[in-house]
Amino acid sequence: MRISPTWLREFVDLKVNETQLADELTLAGVAVESVKEMDGQTLFEMEIGTNRPDAMCHYGVARECSAIYDIALKPIAPKLPKAKPAAIPVPVEIQDAKGCARYTVRVVRNVKIAPSPAKILARLKIDDHGGINNVVDASNYTLMEIGHPTHAFDLDKLEGGKIIVRRARAGETLKTLDDVVRKLDPEDLIIADAVRPVALAGIMGGMDSAISSATKNILIESAWFDPVTVRKTARRLGMHTDASHIFERGADWGGTGLACDRVAELVLETAGGELEGEPVDVVARHLVTYSIWLRRSEIQRHLGQEIPEATVTRILSRLGFKLTAVTPATLDALKKLDPADTPEQKQAVVIAAGDIAKATGLASEQIMAIIAASKNWGPSWMVDLPTWRLDVEREIDLIEEIARIYGYNKFANTLPAFSGGVVELLNADKQAKARALLLALGYNEAIAPTFISQADATAFSGSAVVPLANPLSEEQSVMRSSLVPGMLNMLAWNLNRGTSDVRLFEIGHVFSAPAEETTAQATMLCLGATGNAISPSVHGAARAYSFFDVKGDIETLLAAFELPGLKFEPTDRYHQGHGARAVADGVVVAEFGQLHPDVAAARKLKQEIYIAEIYLDHLFQFLLRSPRYQPLSRYPAVDRDFSFSFSDSVRFEQIQSAIHALNIAELQSFQPAEIFRGGSVPQGKYSVLLRAQFQSADRTLRDDEVAQWSARIIKALEALGGILRS
Repeated sequence: MRISPTWLREFVDLKVNETQLADELTLAGVAVESVKEMDGQTLFEMEIGTNRPDAMCHYGVARECSAIYDIALKPIAPKLPKAKPAAIPVPVEIQDAKGCARYTVRVVRNVKIAPSPAKILARLKIDDHGGINNVVDASNYTLMEIGHPTHAFDLDKLEGGKIIVRRARAGETLKTLDDVVRKLDPEDLIIADAVRPVALAGIMGGMDSAISSATKNILIESAWFDPVTVRKTARRLGMHTDASHIFERGADWGGTGLACDRVAELVLETAGGELEGEPVDVVARHLVTYSIWLRRSEIQRHLGQEIPEATVTRILSRLGFKLTAVTPATLDALKKLDPADTPEQKQAVVIAAGDIAKATGLASEQIMAIIAASKNWGPSWMVDLPTWRLDVEREIDLIEEIARIYGYNKFANTLPAFSGGVVELLNADKQAKARALLLALGYNEAIAPTFISQADATAFSGSAVVPLANPLSEEQSVMRSSLVPGMLNMLAWNLNRGTSDVRLFEIGHVFSAPAEETTAQATMLCLGATGNAISPSVHGAARAYSFFDVKGDIETLLAAFELPGLKFEPTDRYHQGHGARAVADGVVVAEFGQLHPDVAAARKLKQEIYIAEIYLDHLFQFLLRSPRYQPLSRYPAVDRDFSFSFSDSVRFEQIQSAIHALNIAELQSFQPAEIFRGGSVPQGKYSVLLRAQFQSADRTLRDDEVAQWSARIIKALEALGGILRS
């Protein structure tokens, strides 16, 4: 929007030049984007935040100037002649109090429609408004001046001579001033006469009641419309007008009468006529605003330095706020509060404090919390809010007003207060170790949304989900109970864009509802992999990622922790025969395996997908493994091979546990060297070559010792049903 400094000077006696004025307005948060000349006058191109509709006019910016320079703001007080008594007052009926809180009208008769005077036309050109006629131009001029939209109807074209504010009825249409016939929706708020719609509330008037050269009698209206209602209709119809721009952001509830009178004054000056009747001001509901309790201690705490009481009072008063000092008696009553008081005693203190509870609209518990947090706040005020500042709701908002007008450039540069050393989060070192290992293994860290669909939550988790009260969409309607859906989406995203070899991991929280009105969260680590474990090259062919690759990655990760009795067991959580879980000290720390082909196909994933879920809350209960130095033995190692046949039901985990139970100190390793199925090996069995390595740190082993240990190993394996092969 554009602002004329010349127009500002009509409201505030400014002594500074335009350049300084532009700079200081910008420092105060009312940004001047550029200064330019147009038709021989200087104009400011302003960037006003959407929360400040009060500053989207010349008088609003003049109020800012008044506060910045501590110069009195001249009031706008329309001078109207005594109104001629109305034979029949124009009735106004508000049928929708939510959509329209207030509606004010005035009648001017016997006007003469003509072009506006040069001064008004020159002012309208500031915002690229061309002159239409003296009545319409008076409304546009008032909007630029005081920022409140108004409208003028041809009174003789209003059927029944009345105004009704209501929602549109099914099938109704309205031809707006831009000559477009609009099909109305029952959610649209309209202005109607006794028969038909005549305007879209807060957006645009209608052609059927528009001012024309034949107009003699006019009805000037000024209202307050609900921002959400106006915004919905404007968006649905694809309309954006000067009026909707203000109403969507929150107009001045208390400014309807002033705006109406100002338009009437301009009409009488430029179009003649007679003012008829007193204004009709219908209030459907009051916008309830409470006073704000402003404490000087909070001003100092947030701004870091003392602001004199006189300065606080001056700044807020210039901006239109009304300050009432809290009396010493009230402060004394508040300071008597004891945290051990019963609720009845606390309520008595609030009653003794008097106006604070009533003025602020706070519950006694909230007041007690404020009191308990600051016993020694020093001077404080009850601040009444002006009707045009709907953006100010809290004490911190008032402190921000003080800071920006006082001048951010006047605050000394200081370092933040020292509140102690940096405290590392619990398990931060363990999480960093896990992250470093996975990055070294070739995984890339990714982050998925915290919200998933109800269907995904049901498919990938057995726990009760936590629904969102206001979900963004059906696909994001619950808090995630598993990281797997997000991981699958990220894998699919990469695969669909030509990346065939993908390895990702995510560390995040999952949520569940173990009981009614309770929510629990756990920290999880999820791995996802697909494609080639070894890429094709001149040195050899490619090898696809397999179950054993993901198992190896899990073993590498778990090897960083002291996990007593770590073992791997089969699980049916994944594709049958391609899933396992890691158990340490009786606690499941990880589950992994191949995603079932049916699940992959349902998500349009054609490749084999491998997923791992690590329960970090369980894993982090164990300590990180500390590096230990062990010198290499000076004496030779002795290897012995054992060829056994086992039933398919015997897992290597059982074999390994049986050998470890022998407690042979010189047994350094015991690993499978080869495995074979088919041929001479009966169905349901497998042949395995097991290799044991013996070594002592202080002597050379004798053959009879090795033979004795070998016999014990054979006996232990035979106890598992193994058959020694010759």
